[in-house]
Amino acid sequence: QLVDCDHECDPEEYGACDQGCNGGLMTSAFEYILKAGGVEREETYPYIGSDRGSCKFNKSQIVASVSNFSVVSLDEDQIAANMVKNGPLAVGINAVFMQTYMKGVSCPYICSRNLDHGVVLVGYGSAGYAPIRFKEKPYWIIKNSWGESWGEDGYDKNCRG
Repeated sequence: QLVDCDHECDPEEYGACDQGCNGGLMTSAFEYILKAGGVEREETYPYIGSDRGSCKFNKSQIVASVSNFSVVSLDEDQIAANMVKNGPLAVGINAVFMQTYMKGVSCPYICSRNLDHGVVLVGYGSAGYAPIRFKEKPYWIIKNSWGESWGEDGYDKNCRG
């Protein structure tokens, strides 16, 4: 539904509009859901991995809605506190090193601030083995959209900090 129907634009950034399979912004997606009244179940509006279709949204099939949303601080302690209080968070990350992730704590030496992938932040831990660093590191637990055969049953552990 979001791929086919969400074409919201960020009012603060000219040209930053949701573009189906070519990407979008979580805040714009939440704005779309607010305006549309909700989203359908994936079984009634399946994801097909293509944005060549027209919007087939049926308001009578809404199963979930958004009443409001907010943008949280970039401070990691505040992010953790917000997640504990409110539940999982939609976050943008750089996914370049996720392509080869298998298990453990992903803790690359080179980091990029280019956010190119939306995931769900579901938890965190104080110490997990980071193979590239040969030691224990604190980490975030991320639920990815690439299916259960990717990573650790569809999840990733990313270095905090």
